Amino acid sequence: MQPRNMSMSGVVDLAAVKAAQEAKAKAEQARAEAARNGGAGAVSPADLVIDVDEARFESDILQRSTEVPVVIDFWAEWCEPCKQLGPVLERLAVEYNGRFLLAKIDVDANQMLMQQFGIQGIPAVFAVVAGQPIPLFQGAAGEAQIRETLDQLVQVAEQRFGLTGLVVDPEAEPGAAKAAPAAPAGPHDAALEAAVRALDAGDLAGAVQAYKNVLSDDPANTEAKLGLAQAELLQRVQNADPQRVRQDAAEKPDDAQAQIAAADLDLVGGHVEDAFGRLIDTVRRTAGDDRDAVRLRLLELFEVVGGDDPRVVAARRALARALF
Repeated sequence: MQPRNMSMSGVVDLAAVKAAQEAKAKAEQARAEAARNGGAGAVSPADLVIDVDEARFESDILQRSTEVPVVIDFWAEWCEPCKQLGPVLERLAVEYNGRFLLAKIDVDANQMLMQQFGIQGIPAVFAVVAGQPIPLFQGAAGEAQIRETLDQLVQVAEQRFGLTGLVVDPEAEPGAAKAAPAAPAGPHDAALEAAVRALDAGDLAGAVQAYKNVLSDDPANTEAKLGLAQAELLQRVQNADPQRVRQDAAEKPDDAQAQIAAADLDLVGGHVEDAFGRLIDTVRRTAGDDRDAVRLRLLELFEVVGGDDPRVVAARRALARALF
């Protein structure tokens, strides 16, 4: 397993879009298998914090991440900041009552895992959601920051991967942890799987149509809205010449379409603030239909990143100021 940096905000390239969709499908398959095997019991609060080594990494972290978000605390006995952070994470794991599982890895005894995650210093905290590693933070962090990060993690895990966590029973015997009850298959699973298959084949038009098929029946479907926004973005930049697009944007600062095209490239490249700032500045410089086109594209990019992302929240405020 080779971890990759992934944003919880949904700003991804084609490979990461497919990875997220595939991870959700694997999570659903794992829960369905657990249901067929009669799994789905409650866990003890003591089971919410576990020590993991290289031998048990796949079973205790990768496989469990299809049931519940797994937060990994990389620590060492000689690390003083680790001794401050560890108890906070352990207390929050119990307080969050099964919304995430805390796995503690001693880096001195598990050097290979430290190298695989590309860790340069400790404490370092990652999450694994449906098999996908996500960097959270490195170094000492305040409890308020930790809570904010965990809140975003559990929200993303539930909304994008369908992971609702574990059922915790204070009376349960420690060591008998099982998955929470499997969620029933949704009415649009087949269409969403068709979108994943289309992405696998590089058929962005097919993926767009598959997501639209879901939204025609269920306009509020969060997964389909996110997937459609991402697939349409990738479709727009698929055949673009980045050098030409950026040259046009530099030479034509007041050209709405030139700035829109450059903002798409900014976002695909992970330059979220650049994309938002470019379009907000263009809103200030344009009027009429051009201004409306820029505003609408900006709203579409907000969908790609996710409405709860702090960069989107800040950009919405800046857009309101630019408009009014």
